[in-house]
Amino acid sequence: MKKTAPIALDSPPEIHKKHRVTALLESLSPGGACSPPSPFEAFFLCFNRQAYYEAHDVLEQLWLQERDSTFYKGLIQLAGAYVHLQKQFQHPSHPKHGRRLRPAARLFQLAIRNLAPHGPFCSGVPLHAVLKECNRLVALLEASQFTLNPWSPASAPTLPVPGESPAADKPTPPASTARHA
Repeated sequence: MKKTAPIALDSPPEIHKKHRVTALLESLSPGGACSPPSPFEAFFLCFNRQAYYEAHDVLEQLWLQERDSTFYKGLIQLAGAYVHLQKQFQHPSHPKHGRRLRPAARLFQLAIRNLAPHGPFCSGVPLHAVLKECNRLVALLEASQFTLNPWSPASAPTLPVPGESPAADKPTPPASTARHA
């Protein structure tokens, strides 16, 4: 069993995050795989497991290396929007988490702005379907005046993992369930 050195408590927070991301990437390795998935692949694996915060974290590491990438930035914002919807769904009456629908809509709008210039497909990602879903969710949130959450674990969309079988060219259609805030 390989031992890792403990992280010093006085080390900068980005070291803690980098260690967490490295551990997460290693945990996503298929049984017996020689190397973990790339941060780009890991984003989709985490997203499809409804681990939106982790999806955000793994892709953020890649974006920090290529800060001019509005594509990565938009995907990070997409995951962040789902973090807000998920937290609100899990804790609708919590003082902080209960008020996450408006920030979710704002992040969907930012994701739209950053992803739209990349065309209908980019790096194997069906952006046309992602943008359509973002617009749909923003419309539902606004129509409910931010009182209904359109997300639930049962209706959560998935994204095709770039490089895997191209069977799906769109996020899975979510059911039209919504919960009051």
